[in-house]
Amino acid sequence: MNVRILRNECCGNGLCAEIAPAVFQLDSKMKAVVIDSEAAPREVLIEAAEACPCSAIVVEDDDGNPLVT
Repeated sequence: MNVRILRNECCGNGLCAEIAPAVFQLDSKMKAVVIDSEAAPREVLIEAAEACPCSAIVVEDDDGNPLVT
């Protein structure tokens, strides 16, 4: 599974870091970064992506297919 942040889309809301703090952090520019994509189950990563008000989180399966649209 692949998790990444579309930094140009990230609005720095921080909801992802609240939902999955072991996976996401906000950097000094208040943009989310992935610190450990394997630190939470798939369901939590999908929850964080779906909760993102900016749709800045991409979660893909091992074949590159999006798990959140």
